[in-house]
Amino acid sequence: MIAKEQIRIARKEGADGVSHGATGKGNDQVRFELAYQTLNPEIKVIAPWRIWDLNSRTALLNYAKTHGIPVPVSKSSPYSMDRNSFHISYEGGILEDPWTRPDPSMFLMSVSPEKAPDKVTTLEIEYEQGDPVAINGERMSPAVLLNTLNKYGGDNGIGRIDIVENRFVGMKSRGVYETPGGTILHAAHSAIESITVDRETLYLRDSLIPSYAKMIYNGFWYSPERSLMQKMIDETQKHVTGTTRVELYKGNCTVTGRKATKSLYREDVATFERDDEYRQDDAEGFIRLNALRLKLYSKTFPDDF
Repeated sequence: MIAKEQIRIARKEGADGVSHGATGKGNDQVRFELAYQTLNPEIKVIAPWRIWDLNSRTALLNYAKTHGIPVPVSKSSPYSMDRNSFHISYEGGILEDPWTRPDPSMFLMSVSPEKAPDKVTTLEIEYEQGDPVAINGERMSPAVLLNTLNKYGGDNGIGRIDIVENRFVGMKSRGVYETPGGTILHAAHSAIESITVDRETLYLRDSLIPSYAKMIYNGFWYSPERSLMQKMIDETQKHVTGTTRVELYKGNCTVTGRKATKSLYREDVATFERDDEYRQDDAEGFIRLNALRLKLYSKTFPDDF
């Protein structure tokens, strides 16, 4: 969306080019420029990291200092940070050593779990066709809802993630993230899906998620394959309407309930008490049929076991 806005501004101002400050080693340069060239195939891209002598973070800091450009980075806090409503990412500095523990003072959105309140925060998150629409009965816009969950999650030490990623250009990179609201939404959404989406539909959708995530991570948002897959994923969400209850406590987001008006979960079928929907003796034939190939294999190749 940043790339789309840059293209819009460039066209409005009559410019034939855009610039970005992404390093020549990372994924952002790929994401920006694939989007630029899809939205405007004739666009000219200026990438200072690749064409000027600003080839290090130290050089960038010196340039900013020389020209009086205020930046939220210093030698004592040299992290590369990207922030939006969904997360903050941190790279560089001491984080370049994957063994080094992040400095607790680095984090901006969340308290450490140790410093979170000794009290459980309970939230009920409502979904309509896969989209979160309300918290504890109060309807909110997507932006307000996410920012509200960021506050709840951050206050309870939720959403700190430390990973080593595989950049598209071929190297591994250590990144530390804060995504309090995203962590809560992921848990809550999965919970409501578990009672509203058919088993095989969910299995098929989940099997495609690595490919979908790879497309986005590598910058192919504006691609025909991503658009095609999006339609299928959107279709899986048409019945994902209901409410999830979560409890937040010292870095943990625990699902404690889920409900939906149209739920595939049937208590009268799943119960361990007597019911009139499921005939337990049907399981005998079901098991026998599934065991047939295993029995034949075992008899034919007994040394395999």
